[in-house]
Amino acid sequence: DIDPITYEEAAKSERWKSAMDQEMQAIERNDTWELTTLPSGGKSIGVKWIFKTKINENGEVDKYKARLVAKGYCQQHGIDYAEVFAPVARLDTIRIVIALAARNSWVIYQLDVKPAFLHGEINEVVFVDQPPGYEEKGHESKVYRLKKALYGLKQAPRAWYSRIEAYFIKEGFTKCPYEHTLFIKTPGGGKILIVCIYVDDLIFTGNDQMLFAQFKNSMMSAFDMTDLGRMRFFLGIEVLQRTDGIFIGQRKYAQEILERFKMDQCNSVHNPVVPGFKLTKDEEGIKVDSTPYKQIVGSLMYLTATRPDLMFIVSLISRYMESPAESHLLAAKRVLRYIKGTTNFGIFYKKGGNAEVFGYMDSDYAGDQDDRRSTSGYVFFMSSGAISWSSKKQPVVSLSTTEVEFIAAASSACQVVRISRILKSLNQTQHTPTKVYCDNISAIKLSKNPVMHGRSKHIDIRFHFLRELVKDGSLELITCSTTEQVADILTKPLKLDVFLKMRSSSAQANVDEEDDIHIEDCDEDDDNSIDEEEEENSD
Repeated sequence: DIDPITYEEAAKSERWKSAMDQEMQAIERNDTWELTTLPSGGKSIGVKWIFKTKINENGEVDKYKARLVAKGYCQQHGIDYAEVFAPVARLDTIRIVIALAARNSWVIYQLDVKPAFLHGEINEVVFVDQPPGYEEKGHESKVYRLKKALYGLKQAPRAWYSRIEAYFIKEGFTKCPYEHTLFIKTPGGGKILIVCIYVDDLIFTGNDQMLFAQFKNSMMSAFDMTDLGRMRFFLGIEVLQRTDGIFIGQRKYAQEILERFKMDQCNSVHNPVVPGFKLTKDEEGIKVDSTPYKQIVGSLMYLTATRPDLMFIVSLISRYMESPAESHLLAAKRVLRYIKGTTNFGIFYKKGGNAEVFGYMDSDYAGDQDDRRSTSGYVFFMSSGAISWSSKKQPVVSLSTTEVEFIAAASSACQVVRISRILKSLNQTQHTPTKVYCDNISAIKLSKNPVMHGRSKHIDIRFHFLRELVKDGSLELITCSTTEQVADILTKPLKLDVFLKMRSSSAQANVDEEDDIHIEDCDEDDDNSIDEEEEENSD
């Protein structure tokens, strides 16, 4: 059914009326506001009801949710709000925690804070109107003065984060200085409890069941919580915890994308981009409506959370959202056709996998046809699965392949530092330099020796950060063959056989209807389909 838009529509249904009653009870129970008369010269902010049918990972109705939201767009900076920033967990941090849990055979659990923002305390004086349908009889002209935050207020996320941060510090947790939504508790005896928060969703793991029980009881006494048990569905990512590892994917989300853009009945293809494909601004081409194009690109961007094989082409088509042409839309639709045949794909982190982090970095040379900038790409692995990847156009025009690779290596080095620091805060110190595989010997030599000849003297000083990391032993660049360069899939269109090989090398897997995991492998059937696929591409 279509979710109601107004209170009048929702009031006709008992299930939505019940949902609104639950929301009002939560607000009253939390002592969020008090009824008062609006002072002379004061201004109140309007409120409205938002209705949403929540769906679980199987596509079934989970619950009907009604949320009372303040019209925060009416607020004025310096009067009823000041600072608004609140951190959220990065997806690569979440993948690191999942990979660590898989390697150590830890179970990941999930908690949900019901009215999270209602717990945040605000310092500003804010008045809101009485909610539609719940006006106090005889006091209809009065307003509510907020004691705590309400959804929709600009400062609500910051107020909630400050509240939950203070709780964790009080309970003896240590905040990771490099990821402010990651909290670690180590009471001694080798015990550890790791908590990662994303607004009102929390995941936690560790090696001691007693710590889990104490943590859950403490959280439920401090906040109105829902214990979701083992982590199964988090931020649209499906998590399958097994005895041999953990699989993450976005099967449901991928299917929703295909249905949204009416591509669920299309014919699938084996690769998201044709080998040798070049995309330009195409200023002479037929222009298309930018709104649906932006919607496709935006939807695909979140799908890259578990799909490194889509990273390059999504990065490429996102460069043309301002004024898309028909050629850009066709490229985006081909990605959807590729997704049609790979909705079950994701990443599998193995139990007892490699504890050391290693990675691959690569680049193309002057691949952008409009400004001749190059593309950097890297992918890092832990527990036999990819934990971090990127495909991004470089900020400068390079004059040689050595410079291109050196800049790409510097970009990957920054990620090495971040991953190493997060793992150290999780008591997972890397005892050896992080190995990064590169297929350019000149760039490797340049990272070790301050050779200031014609090919390198103009390289921006900031990229020599890489040399410092190599010198102090934080990172080691190692030569690898181009045929073994996994990061190739993140920098350029590849032939089908090479694409399938690199996709399997990035530890991607797929899950069937019975939740059985199948590790990707490039077999003879795929090789036999190459000629047929390339013939279709040429057509």
